Amino acid sequence: MEKSVLMGGFGGQGVQTCGKLLIKAANEEDKIATFYSEYGGVMRGGTSNCTIITSDEEIGAPNIKIVNNVVAFNIPSFNKFEPRVLPGGTMVVNSTLIDKEMYKRDDITYVEIPATELSQQLGSSKVLNIILLAFFCEYTEMISTDAARKIVAEEFGNKRPELMELNTKAFDIGVEWAVKAKKNN
Repeated sequence: MEKSVLMGGFGGQGVQTCGKLLIKAANEEDKIATFYSEYGGVMRGGTSNCTIITSDEEIGAPNIKIVNNVVAFNIPSFNKFEPRVLPGGTMVVNSTLIDKEMYKRDDITYVEIPATELSQQLGSSKVLNIILLAFFCEYTEMISTDAARKIVAEEFGNKRPELMELNTKAFDIGVEWAVKAKKNN
C-alpha cells in the first residue's frame, strides 16, 4: 500500500535532513521509497519541502499533488500544503508557530506539537526536525519509530557524535508527544 508525506518549512529548519532520515528509515524496513525535494538553494530561510512516498509495490511517480500526510514546520508551509492533504489524512502542525484558528478543513486530522518551543527548551532549534520526525513516525506509523531511531543514531552517532545525546532527547520528546496525541484523538 502506498503512503505519502510532504514536509515543508523554510531553509535552516532541517526539512531536507528530516526527509532524508525518513527515507533511510523506510529503506531500513525494506520498503520501496522515493524522495522528491524542492528548495530555494539560493539563501537560508527560503522555501524548503520534500515528498516521501513508501510502498510495498513499485511507485509510479516520485512527486504527487495529493498526499496522505503533511508536516508543517511553519505558517507558509501550512497555508501552501493544507489543501494537498487527502481527505481522511493527517496534518502535523508545529503549534508554536501555527494557530488552530488557521485550520480550514473538517475532513482531515490536525495533530499539534509545539516543536519549536520544545527544541528551544532543549537548548537548540536545530533539533526541531528530529522532534517532528519522531512525532510523525510514532503518530502515523508510516515508518516505524524503531527504524527512524536507528537511522538517527547511525547518522549522528557516526558523523556528529557530539550531537547524539541532544538528538536522542529530541527524538524521545517527539515520541512522547505523539503517544499523548494518539490517546487524545
